[in-house]
Amino acid sequence: MKRIVLAGGCFWGMEAYFERLDGVIETEVGYANGETKAPTYNEVCSNTTGHAEVLDIHYDPEAVSLETLLAHFWKVIDPTLLNRQGGDIGSQYRTGIYFTDSSDLQVIESSKSEAQKQYDKSIVTEVLPLDYYYPAEAYHQMYLKKNPGGYCHIKLD
Repeated sequence: MKRIVLAGGCFWGMEAYFERLDGVIETEVGYANGETKAPTYNEVCSNTTGHAEVLDIHYDPEAVSLETLLAHFWKVIDPTLLNRQGGDIGSQYRTGIYFTDSSDLQVIESSKSEAQKQYDKSIVTEVLPLDYYYPAEAYHQMYLKKNPGGYCHIKLD
């Protein structure tokens, strides 16, 4: 199994989208790369923790490649928007790719470079090692499965 952590705005929609993909073994929403240890949702939303809302993806690289996962990622976000996706605004909604395996960096940078060709504006999606990850509260996990009418900035159909 491999792991990649993606920030693409509100984590509810990211999870609902990616957990449907073949080869994705497990997903969990959480908070990443901020300064506060064990932040709460309210703290992250206060825009004072430095954390991004993220989706932690564990996948089978024999069934789905990192390139494929990233192609889906670029498809569901606007990587030229800073600290915003859909109706959500704030640094916690920034876009990012956080890796745990440094050998993934070349694939990530190549994917980002390829995605840049589709935009006149520069991509602002950060690419960084995963420094810190903390799972979100239980009620956020699989939120849109539990609340089918919930808000989602990603087209899921």
